[in-house]
Amino acid sequence: MLKKDVLRKKSDFDSLYNKGKSVGERYVVVFYRKNGLSFNRKAFLASKKVGKSVQRNRARRLMKESFRKISEECKIGYDLIFIARNTINGKKEQDVTGSMERALKKAGIR
Repeated sequence: MLKKDVLRKKSDFDSLYNKGKSVGERYVVVFYRKNGLSFNRKAFLASKKVGKSVQRNRARRLMKESFRKISEECKIGYDLIFIARNTINGKKEQDVTGSMERALKKAGIR
């Protein structure tokens, strides 16, 4: 069974990149756009610029855990893409959480 709150379709990603807005912070970049649904859909990405597979997977895990902690304070009805920057390597979860909080606050979602 698929989770409904995960972005999967290429068309969703394309519309978010082309028509959405973005906010950058020290460790993450957030693309966001209203989706008209009663829940947030999200995706967590780490490109090969972040590092090899171990570093990329760790970056995604850090972002997922950070968003889980702050998701209750976020507004509902947005598509979100969190992209890890290469500065995320070697950082602790609380650093990433702070960076995500600042990015979402800049975007007006938190």
